[in-house]
Amino acid sequence: MAWHGQLCPAGGRRRQACCGALAVGPRSGEPVPWRVITYRLPPEPSRHRVAVWRELRRLGAVALQQGTWAVPDGEPFEAGFAQVVEQITAAGGHPVVLAVANEQASAAQREAEWGEFLSDCGKYETELAGEVAKGKLTLAELDEEEQSLDRLRRWYRTIRARDLFGAPSAAAAERRLKECSEALEDFAERVYEARERP
Repeated sequence: MAWHGQLCPAGGRRRQACCGALAVGPRSGEPVPWRVITYRLPPEPSRHRVAVWRELRRLGAVALQQGTWAVPDGEPFEAGFAQVVEQITAAGGHPVVLAVANEQASAAQREAEWGEFLSDCGKYETELAGEVAKGKLTLAELDEEEQSLDRLRRWYRTIRARDLFGAPSAAAAERRLKECSEALEDFAERVYEARERP
């Protein structure tokens, strides 16, 4: 996550501390280390959630999803980050902090996982087509194929949760999972029709 220029990623406003630290990595060719914090807070009182949100925005953190933010590591972010963790804990929340040393390495890992996922989607559709070609249109086969699709859905959710920076193949994976679901619907209709034949 290396931004160039003088704009802070949080809302595009100039922030001396934020922009200075972010510019160091790209100029020197070194990856900028990041920390990801995810947390849960009690629903009431809402002032705690607002205080944490405001502090993260002040730091120039990047919102990844609700309750999950990426914050550049090191000075001048250290004191503010420690304050955020302290605020969450004091409010009865549970912060989890993860280090992200290199966004490109993380993205490459997710891209490899998406590649495996896409390959399995292709195998799934090939298997369904094979069952249709063989005439194996039974309820037992339908149950097995539904379980296989459920496994693909769980795997998709697992990779998606890890893919903090949006690997390039994520959109293709979402599309392919939808196509697999449609292929199963078609297979289910064929099983139904086969059972209804006299």
